[in-house]
Amino acid sequence: MSSSTVVSAPGKVLLAGGYLVLDPTYSGVVVSTSSRFYTVVTQEHDRGNAPIQIRVRSPQFVNASWTYRVHLGDSNIHLEQLVDGSNPQTLSKNKFVQLALERTLLLALEYQGAAHLRYTLKSLEITILGDNDFYSQRAQLTARNLPSTLRSLSQLLPFLHTGVVISDVHKTGLGSSAALITSLVSALLLHLNVIPSDSFDVPDPRLGGSATASPGKKLAHNLAQYVHCLAQGKVGSGFDVSAAAFGSQLYTRFDPSVIQPLMNDDQSMNPISLKQVLSPSNSQWSYRAEAFQLPPHVRLMLADVDAGSDTPSLVGKVLKWRKERPEEAQRLWDATDALNQQFGRILLGLSDLALKYPKEYPKVIKYLSSLQSCQWLANPILPESEQRIIDSFHTVRLTAEEIRGKMREMGSASDVPIEPPEQTRLLNECVSLAGVIGGGVPGGTVPLSILSSYMRSDGLIGVFFFLPLSGDDGADDDGGGGGCSRRIRRHMAPRFRSQGLPGIRTPIDKGRRYMVDV
Repeated sequence: MSSSTVVSAPGKVLLAGGYLVLDPTYSGVVVSTSSRFYTVVTQEHDRGNAPIQIRVRSPQFVNASWTYRVHLGDSNIHLEQLVDGSNPQTLSKNKFVQLALERTLLLALEYQGAAHLRYTLKSLEITILGDNDFYSQRAQLTARNLPSTLRSLSQLLPFLHTGVVISDVHKTGLGSSAALITSLVSALLLHLNVIPSDSFDVPDPRLGGSATASPGKKLAHNLAQYVHCLAQGKVGSGFDVSAAAFGSQLYTRFDPSVIQPLMNDDQSMNPISLKQVLSPSNSQWSYRAEAFQLPPHVRLMLADVDAGSDTPSLVGKVLKWRKERPEEAQRLWDATDALNQQFGRILLGLSDLALKYPKEYPKVIKYLSSLQSCQWLANPILPESEQRIIDSFHTVRLTAEEIRGKMREMGSASDVPIEPPEQTRLLNECVSLAGVIGGGVPGGTVPLSILSSYMRSDGLIGVFFFLPLSGDDGADDDGGGGGCSRRIRRHMAPRFRSQGLPGIRTPIDKGRRYMVDV
């Protein structure tokens, strides 16, 4: 009987720390999203002495199926991509998937040995799915004559087919490649028993981050960081993979030198073993992922603008300015970092206030959600407990605006459109609405979308902004990076409506399930 393993990993939003998160001196405030990538690994029935094959499919895209024959040696792994029999004229390649498979199997070989891996490794069927939010749905809504609202989005089937090849899809900047890689390598490590089945268990959701993570979870994170960097051809900050592995967090990047010896597509050219570099006991992994959460009833909304910018180019310009004007950049970055740290601390403090004042907190939320921020301090006769909560939200609002100002200052100094005037006008309109805490360009890195933080007394998002901004179809990241999320734990997977995606529902319902909880 075949067995399945299902792992999900979330996307990310960099609330504060854009550009700064590239430097290990500074940290970023990262929120993992409710949107996830899922990897389903199913072991095929015993094929006797037939060659081991791995078939990977991404049924949300056109021509998104890849089959590999596994050549397993005593000390090496080689994947030979096979021509798809259903379409022999095309041999599409997926560097992210192939490198993830190859490096994960090589790591398994180093941990388990060739004899053990030959015994445990069988032919596999792997299915990769991403929640709709990772891709622009504007065309889908237009085709259905639906207005651009949350209600319309909720009417779309989960895992909707995009109707295009992967290279043509319009992304929303939630870190799809990082979430994909993290879910894929984690599923393989679990399925092959390289890490224990309880590696992603966390008894208390507040005990997230990397400090309390199991060795198995840290190994999955380190492997995902490495594969993601290798596939992209550069070592980014890693906040996106870290968010996928450890969830919402205050993130400080790792030293790029830790994986530099492995940054070669050809395994035989790497002078050092994967196990030695990626081991959780390797002290060179100097990243920090401190547990973080948004306060209760605070929600993030991101606009689907169906457009993006050339992120690496913008990052390069900012770093060039920093190198040319080090003293000016140092002053600005230090000031911005102080605000970012304050922003994260106050948000965490609000979660504490919600626990300390369980009756007053919901009352304050209901009150503030009906008022513009300029009216939040207008009532002078509130009880002290309620006033403390209001003062904290007001400070968050002021800090968010100060951060925006510093990011605009950085953009002006480096001649980079971090928050161009047209976005400033839109953001000012957004944050002037009742119940809005603040807004900005996610991460302060690229004009992919506008985000706003809303408070709703019912815990629901009331408004979703679709802002038709211009820009190149674009870069998914990287003003930073990300990971495997705060908690990946065994959990009953929800039942998804998966019409049009045959073979998905059964393994998701019946497999060993490991889902990120954010």
